[in-house]
Amino acid sequence: MTPHNEAKKGEIKDTVLMPGDPLRAKYIAENFLTDVKQFNAVRNMFGFSGKYKGKELSVMGSGMGIPSIGIYAHELYENYDVKNIIRVGSCGAYNKDLKLFDLVIAMGASSDSNFAHQFNLPGTISAICDFELLKKAVISAEKLDMNVRVGNVFSSDIFYNNNEDEWKRWEDMGILAVEMESYGLYLTAQKLGKKALTILTVSDSFHMKEQTTPKEREKSFNDMILVALESCLI
Repeated sequence: MTPHNEAKKGEIKDTVLMPGDPLRAKYIAENFLTDVKQFNAVRNMFGFSGKYKGKELSVMGSGMGIPSIGIYAHELYENYDVKNIIRVGSCGAYNKDLKLFDLVIAMGASSDSNFAHQFNLPGTISAICDFELLKKAVISAEKLDMNVRVGNVFSSDIFYNNNEDEWKRWEDMGILAVEMESYGLYLTAQKLGKKALTILTVSDSFHMKEQTTPKEREKSFNDMILVALESCLI
């Protein structure tokens, strides 16, 4: 147990799908898994273990932002011996070709966060996903006949940014989309010698000013969820 997770050793499986929203974790458990058992409700950050087509895995919310996912990912890796965390979340499109509900796989994550300062590195570090998890996700998407964009995302520390046009400079550098967690997840995995990947669904666009509803964010991201789940079977 930890201050944030009441699970006992062995209740959390080697691979954890991690949406930001704990209600999305509940949705995944109820609609995609069998033999489901809840292992955490501390702070309403729901966690469940079950089976997908016979494969044991877990799903748990991370909350919003790098500090929150940094806590939960660290504890899953260190206290519960989790090997793989696959973040399944939403993102805002910087790239003009991305449309609502398109899938993005984050090969790398840039950020305005100072999360990496704790490592006292004599330079900068690239926050990147695990290649094997990336490869399996791409294969999974191809088998499901789903188009995905693979590239870099931006993990922002700010949701309501006073510099409204700042995103355009990241777009100029080829950044596909913005979210708030992958940078912290990837660096935590790199530091601890574990594996991590982020699969995202476009929930809004900076170009078209379109956005999905909270209900759609909770329940209509099934393509992303299926890509993540099917990749666990490869």
